[in-house]
Amino acid sequence: MSSTRTRGGRSPLASVGLHATLIVAAVIAVFPVLWILLTSLKPQQHAITTDFVKEPTLGNYTYLLESSHFLSWFANSVLVAGVTTVLGVFIAATTGYAVSRFKFPGMKPLMWTLLITQMFPMAILIVPLYNLMGDLGLLNQPVGLIITYLTIAVPFCAWMMKGFFDTIPVEIDESGRVDGLNPFGTFWRLILPLAKPGLAVTGFYSFITAWGEVAYASAFMVGDENLTLAGGLQTFVTQYTSNWGAMSAASVLIAIPAAIFFVFAQRHLVAGMTAGATKG
Repeated sequence: MSSTRTRGGRSPLASVGLHATLIVAAVIAVFPVLWILLTSLKPQQHAITTDFVKEPTLGNYTYLLESSHFLSWFANSVLVAGVTTVLGVFIAATTGYAVSRFKFPGMKPLMWTLLITQMFPMAILIVPLYNLMGDLGLLNQPVGLIITYLTIAVPFCAWMMKGFFDTIPVEIDESGRVDGLNPFGTFWRLILPLAKPGLAVTGFYSFITAWGEVAYASAFMVGDENLTLAGGLQTFVTQYTSNWGAMSAASVLIAIPAAIFFVFAQRHLVAGMTAGATKG
């Protein structure tokens, strides 16, 4: 009987079925990305055809870099996503550490407030946030988008970082105080180096929030040179025009920074997510 089963205890038929299912799932996951890549290499007249490759060309990328505002959109997105990531990580980490280690008046209402803010759909917040940004003179300004994205990323990340800091022994803080460190010194020099997985998840979530968000970027930013990538991408396909080749090429280039960020952060992501989810 042992000869008819694999090492994992499955029969050959079950093993074949499992591998076939995994292959189909992988093809389904990769196909849309591959299709966008191939579309970006087609000339405009063949962009919506079902041919995988027809008259391949780099013309869409040339048009994108030389005849559009793509580089301005890219620079705006890097600025907004970069600042959002740095501030998001810092604010979420310090908030999570404070709630994890200290007891202070209003701590529970603060955590409930952070949680409740995640329950509101993005669509219903656009108008009030638009009016608020208008009153503050932050419309069409990168700082307005940065503040908006921080309100999305920080509450979730602060909850997650609290769960992660809860897994770090309090004795480490006590040893820091014995050595003469103040609370911030203990946090900065002793706790943060141990919190790299949680920081990686926080940074990744903050970056993706700012890099790929469309609704706020389209509502708060106007003018071709002021748009971020998410807003600029929509200009290629409108009610009157449709440049699918350029849009596909832009999608490919937009995905590259996110993929690079993921590659650097991915070894910490699983550990950080697990720690934040299992400790309250």
